[in-house]
Parts: sequence; C-alpha cells; structure tokens
Amino acid sequence: MTHFVIAPDKFKGTLSGQDFCTIVQAIVEDQGGNAVAVPLADGGDGTLDAFGGPNRYTDVTGPQGERVTCPWRLDGDHAIIETALCSGLVLAGGTEANDAMTATSKGSGEIIAEAVKQGAKTIVVGIGGSAMTDGGEPALRAIQAAGGPWPDVDLLVACDVQTRFVQAAEVFAPQKGATPEQVELLTQRLEKIRQTYRDEFGLDVQDTPGSGAAGGLGGALLALGAQFRPGIDLVAEQQGFYDHLNTADVVITGEGRLDATSLAGKVVGSVIEHTSEPVIVIVGQADADVVLPDHVTLVDLSAIHGLDQAMHDPAGCIRATLPGILQTL
Repeated sequence: MTHFVIAPDKFKGTLSGQDFCTIVQAIVEDQGGNAVAVPLADGGDGTLDAFGGPNRYTDVTGPQGERVTCPWRLDGDHAIIETALCSGLVLAGGTEANDAMTATSKGSGEIIAEAVKQGAKTIVVGIGGSAMTDGGEPALRAIQAAGGPWPDVDLLVACDVQTRFVQAAEVFAPQKGATPEQVELLTQRLEKIRQTYRDEFGLDVQDTPGSGAAGGLGGALLALGAQFRPGIDLVAEQQGFYDHLNTADVVITGEGRLDATSLAGKVVGSVIEHTSEPVIVIVGQADADVVLPDHVTLVDLSAIHGLDQAMHDPAGCIRATLPGILQTL
C-alpha cells in the first residue's frame, strides 16, 4: 500500500491547508492508498490554521486602536499566535484604509501575555501580514505590563524575512499605506526605538536579520529574549513533518500560486528540498519560468481547468484531476 504525506500551504483566499488535506486524503484513500495530513505554513498568514485544533478567543487592541477578537490556540502548554489576526493589515482595512503612522502592535503583546496567563510555556509567534511599523514597542510594553518577559517561557518567532530593524520602514511601510514622507518619519522613529532598546536591554536589534519583520515587532521580541527560526522550519518541526517523511512513498504539497519565491524558504520549496521521493505539487497557477527538479510532478489547475475555475473552485479542480494523476504513479 502506497503511503502518502500531504503537506500543503494554503491557497490564499480560496482553500486552507486543512481543507486541501481533507480533499486529497479522501482521494488517496479512495485509490487504495493511505495518507497522513501535515498542513504547513511559513509563519505568515495561515500559520494558526496549519496547526489545527480548536481556537481560543481573546479581545485585544486592534491595529488602529479598536477592540478586536483574536483567535489563538493552546495545546497543553504550547501556544500558537498569528499576529496578523490581532495586528494585521487586513484588520485595518488593507493598504488604502490603514493609517501607517498610528497602526499599533499592542494587541500582539496583549495576546502573548494572555497565552502566558493561561499556562503557555512555549509560544510560537507567526509575524507576517502586519499593519504597523512601530518597532514593536507597544507590544513590548504590553508584555512588560503583564510581568514579562518570563524566564520559564520560550518565545519562538516564525520569521521568513531578513530585513533588519531600521530598514523595516523603507521595505514594508509602503505596502502598509505609508507615503514617501511617512517612510522617512517612520525610519527616524525606528532609529529612536532602536536606541531605546539598546539602552534598556543592552542589545542592538539592528544586528539581527529579521528584526524588521512585522514593522520591527521582530526586534522587540528579540529584545525580550525570543529565538528566531525560519517560519517553515519551525512549523514543520512542530507538526512532525520531518518524522513523517521517513515513511513516505509519495509527498503531495501545493499552494495557490507557484513562483520563484516558492522555492526560497516557502512551504513548497522546503517540501521538495527535504525529500527525494516523488513529489506532486498542486497549484492554482504556476509561473512559466519556475524550474522544478525531476522528482516533482507539477499539477497546474489553471492550465487544466482555466484560471477562473482554478481560482473560484480549486477543491473541485483537485477532485477532478488528482485521481488521474495518482493512477499514473
């Protein structure tokens, strides 16, 4: 019996990693195989969903100072937090509606403090998709106000960018609605916060790649003793992905759009890199210039079913296409 490991990223906006696994697992079992589902993420949006299980909900300060209800998870003493769900650009109304100067990370600190209050000893924080460029100082102060940092709590930051603290404004703030003039002001503010952290913690966060993630929230958490890990590696380890690979005959992964960045620290590229067994990559759409290794079979749903169908019904496209692919193995 062929053993499959199903390890996708999300199809952003159309299909979660969990739903992909459910669909593919049913097809595999209908074909006489067996499968284990290991949905993955790279630390950005979708990280919480990748872990599965029931959510907890806590009201915290949203990106523009409003109250928002933030979902997060606690499994034993392990917490999973996705800062996009409390300090995210989507919550702020997107690029057009977001006020880049006032957007705050405070809610991210509040949700970390709440996780500790409820018994978390290991906290995984995915820090993609944020609205702010505030250096993470409001989050840091919220953590301090709750008694942190806590010596018996491990704070693990899932980060897939290399941007340093002060450069966060020029790299990310335009995506968050900042004008060129505001980028200059935000850069100056980050430089001042950098000095504050250096004076208070004896650490120059600018020295660490990734400290500019989430508008500098990465640097704030670093100042509090957090460990940085590549997002995909951290999620994969927490999910036991590498252990499951030891028994895999075929690995099935996928994402909404396959492009050059998919092979550089993202889910699909990492799955391909870590296995020499046959890999099936199912995507909504693939860029023509992406070159995949010989052990990889690409299933481009838009090429088979048309872009509109692939975007609006990826689940139906997978159900129509994958059985035939599996029969060729």
